[in-house]
Amino acid sequence: MENEACTTLPALGEPAPDFEAETTQGPIKLLDYKGKWVVLFSHPADFTPVCTTEFIAFSSIYDELCSLNVQLIGLSVDSVSAHLAWVHAIKEKTGIMIPFPVIADLNMKVAKKFGMIHPGQSSTAAVRCVFFIDDKGTMRAMIYYPLQNGRFMPEIIRLVKALQTTDKFKVSTPANWQPGDKVVVPPPKTVREMEKRPAEGYECVDWYLCFKKV
Repeated sequence: MENEACTTLPALGEPAPDFEAETTQGPIKLLDYKGKWVVLFSHPADFTPVCTTEFIAFSSIYDELCSLNVQLIGLSVDSVSAHLAWVHAIKEKTGIMIPFPVIADLNMKVAKKFGMIHPGQSSTAAVRCVFFIDDKGTMRAMIYYPLQNGRFMPEIIRLVKALQTTDKFKVSTPANWQPGDKVVVPPPKTVREMEKRPAEGYECVDWYLCFKKV
């Protein structure tokens, strides 16, 4: 039963699990960020090689995420003291300040709510997860990575922009979409809508697959 609890996943389209936690920037609650998007990511452990490269990489996209109304939050099953020591070491060795809060989750309370503990990988460390929570507190996307492989930051930015484009224009984004590319128009729902489609100015491959610029 414990393993089942550890691997329970939040559901897309449902409210993200709420939490209160201690961080390197003081206590936070997920509800504090209503009105902002949240990118919550977990890492296996402080003072480890791949995680260090990721923290440097996440810091490099922090300003762009802020410009997109996104709050970046990190997490691992470590103490605040360990986080602070690691953040200090990164700044001392690389000159890079970690600008986002990092949750201390020694009791794995937040990790278990978000399905970050996968016993097949480790029963004491979180796998590399990224959760995309919108400004209404709804879980919109999730990406999971194994312990050994670091994340690709441009995909995190791309997915935030794709989700926000979908919300703003009520469209979908096709495979390999990049900001500025054409988007997919919702397919017609009736024969009448289908017959009107050729005159609506879209670039259509077929009656159900049409593109436009936004």
